[in-house]
Amino acid sequence: MDALRGFSLLGILVVNIAFLASGYRMAGLAEPAFDAPLDWGVRWVVTLVAENKFYLLFSFLFGYSFTLQTDSAERRGLPFTPMFLRRLAGLALLGLAHAVLLFPGDILTTYAAVGLALLILRRIRPRTAVLVATGLTLLLALGFVLLAVLTMAGLDPSATVADTAREAAASNSALGGGIAEIVSEHLRKLSWILVLRVLFQGPAVLAACLIGLAVGRLGALRDLPAHTVTLRRLQWIGFPVGLAGSFVHTMSVWNHTPHKFWGEAVDLVTAPLLAAAYAATFLRALPHLPRLGRALAAPGRMALSHYLAQSLICSLIFTGYGLALLDRVSPALEVLIALAVFAAQVVVSRWWLRGHRYGPVEWLLRALTYWGRPETRRGRAAGP
Repeated sequence: MDALRGFSLLGILVVNIAFLASGYRMAGLAEPAFDAPLDWGVRWVVTLVAENKFYLLFSFLFGYSFTLQTDSAERRGLPFTPMFLRRLAGLALLGLAHAVLLFPGDILTTYAAVGLALLILRRIRPRTAVLVATGLTLLLALGFVLLAVLTMAGLDPSATVADTAREAAASNSALGGGIAEIVSEHLRKLSWILVLRVLFQGPAVLAACLIGLAVGRLGALRDLPAHTVTLRRLQWIGFPVGLAGSFVHTMSVWNHTPHKFWGEAVDLVTAPLLAAAYAATFLRALPHLPRLGRALAAPGRMALSHYLAQSLICSLIFTGYGLALLDRVSPALEVLIALAVFAAQVVVSRWWLRGHRYGPVEWLLRALTYWGRPETRRGRAAGP
């Protein structure tokens, strides 16, 4: 699971770096300074294979880990609810600081809210969890279908491309300024990002978490060879259906055919299948690639620290916090930077974990969860 979490973290960085590097991408537009075939090819590939897939994998793991935490608390006779509420409060505070200071596209606050739903639904049966997740996904897709129909009727609720471009240029100017301007711009963006989180991404994250909860309750990942047939089916179904849906979504994002709302509706239904195919392929291949597994497991154990560190590093590169290279880096170079950052995180993780039990932010969150000071060094008695 740590290796799969590390794999997900890499995919999230490859997607997020484009939004951290340009106000145009945050506004849903291509950076006007980069219009070469290579630039468009990279945008297409990242949107096709990565966007809206890896955060679903991460959300699945959040739901799966929830079952591990409940089981651990039960075995140790600890009161789970107050501990988990403190954990969620810590996630919410970290997410709020992350959104205001570094990246308004933060997902930690969404996990904090979804965690409350998981707490309420923790006794749900696996079959019911899958049905609820499916229902949430279909309901979201129907919402986008409704928006598409309204658009066809001439009631497009979105802004025009010209208005959006002006907004993106103004955003770039603010993000290239001083600390006060950057924070002010993040706060301004949060108003509409909050709406998107509540209406769209939040339910999608909850659906993925419920699938993770169901898998955890069934213990399906404890004996992977026993589920080889299921993993193969996920690959055979997930790749063709998921990639086809992702192609429609990519066309809607960059060619606007079909309309973006139709593309979103299709992607909501098919992205989970492609994410599942990725996970199935990864889990089947991992026993044959032990060195890769060890390399990815290290950052996976420190995923929260590295998620925040990725935003900090990108902010220092692209905003006025540091080099202010907004819209000066091509999509291809963005991907190379993402790979370099993640490679550095692999090295740092392996070094850090030689002498520490947890990543620094994980240690802080664990201290809040158990309301005590966990042991940080290896080789000493375990803390709470």
